[in-house]
Amino acid sequence: MSRIALITGATSGIGKATAEAFAQAGIDLILCGRRQERLKELTVALSSQVRITSLVFDVQNQEAVVKALDSLPSAWQEIDILINNAGNAHGFGPLHENDPADWDAMLDSNVKGLLYVTRAVTPGMVARGRGHIVNISSIAGKQTYANGSVYCASKAAVEALSEGMRLDLTQHGIKVTNVAPGAVETEFSNVRFKGDEARAAKVYEGFDPLRAEDIADAIRYAVNAPAHVTIADLTILAAAQAAATTVYRK
Repeated sequence: MSRIALITGATSGIGKATAEAFAQAGIDLILCGRRQERLKELTVALSSQVRITSLVFDVQNQEAVVKALDSLPSAWQEIDILINNAGNAHGFGPLHENDPADWDAMLDSNVKGLLYVTRAVTPGMVARGRGHIVNISSIAGKQTYANGSVYCASKAAVEALSEGMRLDLTQHGIKVTNVAPGAVETEFSNVRFKGDEARAAKVYEGFDPLRAEDIADAIRYAVNAPAHVTIADLTILAAAQAAATTVYRK
């Protein structure tokens, strides 16, 4: 019987690439996101490979999370894999100049949204005695850098939550994997710089950054590891990247 994976933030970047990788591996998909048209497009693209359903909601809204997951038909309720991918970075600058609305956007999505979805999914995993949770953190959760303190704090929280989930859930047969990517060229910088495409492009100039597919490959490896193996923590950097803000450019 095919496994079922629920992926948040499935409409772009790492979430979309993971959906594509899972479809190739024969894993049925619950695709979640805020952009309904993109979910429809991805569903059409992958539906010839696996069973797919989609849910439109914002992870920041706990009521919407619960309502959406409760709406799943019984055939979709036994979720084997949860990919907590939805998240964002908003703004870049010193703390004393930040817009508090940007803080809310990051903490509500990266931390609280992850918690809301996990809280809704894990009781079923515990009852069945199996499951796998993959949390998408960041190198920023391991190394704080200037002008990104709140984003870094939100991803440090993901690191702590991954460890805490593993402590709580291993006894119930549930694996927990933390994935911390470095510089991945996605929509990330466009969102951080509020649509300034020229500024976003400069982040990736002069070196070969990671691609969303690179992270998806690692996630697929983790969820397909033998039953007696847990890939607990993966840090993935571009070859030219030595640390969060140390990149050797041509």
